Amino acid sequence: MPPEASYGGSDEDSSDGGPRKVARVVLLDEQDRILLLHGHEPDDPADDWWFTPGGGLEGDETREEAALRELVEETGITEVELGPVLWQRSCSFPFAGRRWDQDEWYFLARTSQKGTVAAGLTELERRSVAGARWWTCRELTEAHETVYPTRLAGLLRRLLDEGPPARPEILDTEIV
Repeated sequence: MPPEASYGGSDEDSSDGGPRKVARVVLLDEQDRILLLHGHEPDDPADDWWFTPGGGLEGDETREEAALRELVEETGITEVELGPVLWQRSCSFPFAGRRWDQDEWYFLARTSQKGTVAAGLTELERRSVAGARWWTCRELTEAHETVYPTRLAGLLRRLLDEGPPARPEILDTEIV
């Protein structure tokens, strides 16, 4: 089960042979709910999970630019305040017949925009993203669904209680 089904941007590893560089968005609304996308293995909708919007960098764009672009492509949300990088993690997982190695940065963002429209999905995303949902921290804590990163409920609780960290927290590497 992969940590993310969203592979916007380049779906190849980075040009330097290292892990794919990814920007993800921890998008909170005015009620401190987090927006997660519902993904699944393209040929097996029962193999599903929830994850934050985001994807791979394109060309020479910055992680900030990639985060905003991916958010628009995957959710249609354009009215955002992009904040600091909250977390960084490395992950490796099988998805759609290959192994993905990623270096992910998670940006905090805020919005008052509620509706989502996934109008800019890639072909792979159209086959593997089933929708979006706003979650309260309590709902996320009580969820029985698979959510990535795996400690997201606790990370979100700490973010809401303490605010963003002074510098990005390095999360445990996840290998599936």
